[in-house]
Amino acid sequence: MRIVLAEDSVLLREGLVRLLDEAGHTVVAAVEHADAIVPAVLEHRPDVAILDVRMPPTFTDDGLRAAVRAREAVPGLAVLVLSQYVEESYARDLLADGRGGVGYLLKDRVQDLDALADAVVRVAEGGTVLDPDVVAQLLVPRRVTDPLGSLTAREREVLALMAEGRSNTAIAQRLVVSDGAVEKHVGNLLMKLDLTPSTEDHRRVLAVLAWLDGTRT
Repeated sequence: MRIVLAEDSVLLREGLVRLLDEAGHTVVAAVEHADAIVPAVLEHRPDVAILDVRMPPTFTDDGLRAAVRAREAVPGLAVLVLSQYVEESYARDLLADGRGGVGYLLKDRVQDLDALADAVVRVAEGGTVLDPDVVAQLLVPRRVTDPLGSLTAREREVLALMAEGRSNTAIAQRLVVSDGAVEKHVGNLLMKLDLTPSTEDHRRVLAVLAWLDGTRT
């Protein structure tokens, strides 16, 4: 994969370049300022952009806003956002366009080369990757008006694993059930969330968005 990397920490940036190189990818540009992300993406047209959330100039959500602009400027661009914190608003904003090809990974995870490499490939292929720790953080008591209230316990488990970006086969292996059973659970939960077949919407992403809304207190 050809990658544009945006990270203001010199040590982490150089470390990521090395890890990505070891995984067989090529970092075509490594920038340290959020304002440099979109120009780098336009110039190099990478397969994936990997970027921090809190970057100069304000160190708030500059990286995230640049990621949204980059996806608008280069349709189909896969984006993997790194964060030091579990903040569900960032995950939801990334998923908001419903197109897939996005990920939210905690920075602690980048020490695991296999996890990082797997996330890069999955978002490049159009998948959605949420860090397991983010998913765990979001599993809190639901509101009275929980839109997911009609889901069974097993369907909630399947949806939580979908939020991690796992395929039906991976979910089946995790839950020790058949692929057919997972397909049935996915079909049922999509129906219960009123996500009818559509050629325009990424239904799995929309289901994850509904789940994120349902986990807000």
